[in-house]
Amino acid sequence: MTAQTVFYIIIAILLFDFIVDQVLDALNAKHFGDDLPLELQDVYDEAEYERSQAYKKTRYKFGMLTSGFSLLLTLAFFFLDGFAWVDGIARSITDNDILIALIFFGIIMIGSDILTTPFSYYSTFVIEEKFGFNKTTRKTFFFDKIKGWLMMAVLGGGILALIIWFYQFAGKDFWIYAWALVTVFSVVMNMFYSKLIVPLFNKQTPLEDGSLRTKIEAYAKTVGFTLDKIFIIDGSKRSTKANAYFSGFGSEKRITLFDTLVNDLEEDEIVAVLAHEVGHYKKKHIIFNLFASIITTGFTLWLLSLFVSSPLLSKALGVEEVSFHIGLIAFGILYSPISEITGLLMNLLSRKFEYQADNYAKETFGSAPLISSLKKLSSNSLSNLTPHRAYVFFHYSHPTLLQRIQNLKLK
Repeated sequence: MTAQTVFYIIIAILLFDFIVDQVLDALNAKHFGDDLPLELQDVYDEAEYERSQAYKKTRYKFGMLTSGFSLLLTLAFFFLDGFAWVDGIARSITDNDILIALIFFGIIMIGSDILTTPFSYYSTFVIEEKFGFNKTTRKTFFFDKIKGWLMMAVLGGGILALIIWFYQFAGKDFWIYAWALVTVFSVVMNMFYSKLIVPLFNKQTPLEDGSLRTKIEAYAKTVGFTLDKIFIIDGSKRSTKANAYFSGFGSEKRITLFDTLVNDLEEDEIVAVLAHEVGHYKKKHIIFNLFASIITTGFTLWLLSLFVSSPLLSKALGVEEVSFHIGLIAFGILYSPISEITGLLMNLLSRKFEYQADNYAKETFGSAPLISSLKKLSSNSLSNLTPHRAYVFFHYSHPTLLQRIQNLKLK
């Protein structure tokens, strides 16, 4: 196989991924106007349903524009030897392989982010603003960008530097050391994400004493679940959309509720959402997902170790000198079909876990408040209630609202 063949395989993968996504998006869009099933006819009133239709169509058209621009930008970079150009810039600054890689990825990632910032700005301040979701100020928007770059430099750059260092002294066995590093990082992030990362972007405050906390603690006691860390996060700082999530395990487990969730739902509905999150913990979904992620990462790093030093990968991107960072870029694209398959499997498993967490909430708190909360959350975010089955299969990590309600109504 020649470097040119590898190059065209990479281009074919990029085009295939784009076409599949466009077909799925188009199929999904065709079902925007489907009649609502009987179980969902009380989610929207007539005016809100029209608003949800307009929102879906607007996001679909904007998605076509952004994905098309992204593809053209990527193809131009490949055909115009952009990787060789950036590699040359990095090598003109230093001859240290680790620093070359850091500069290389820094230029590409920050450059890409700058070029796509107008799209994210339009999405936030035009589309989300038009439909009443946006609460982000321009100051917050740009500060989030800067903080994101700094995090990428410190965390992403630090991990990449260590992996290349492992590669320099261990050769093809670097993947073992890299796997250990990523595993430790994943466990630490799982345990302390809410303490280390979230405060950089949001304010978290303990849920105050009152009827809601009393109900939550009473529920936790009935299911034998020790829960003394319940936090409210200022999600309304950026959007009116609501969410809740469970993080950590052991002594570090905590429930985080968006302030928008607390404002939008009744207390029993909030407890029902929390019961669903407790279900994830009780069913050990968090541990399983972490374990599955670690195994998948190990497999990916092992496969990377077999190919990253191949001259074919570097030459396929127009770079004559074999280097880890160029090989990593090429491998990442060639690996994407496998990544899609593992992603599909994880989505299938995730949807199964969501059913299990719903069932746990139904058994321990009742189905009615959870159904009511799911309907309100869908309405408030103008969710698509009639997605195409193929789109759900490929993209949804949760069952559809209809599927969840039907499951919750089963005896």
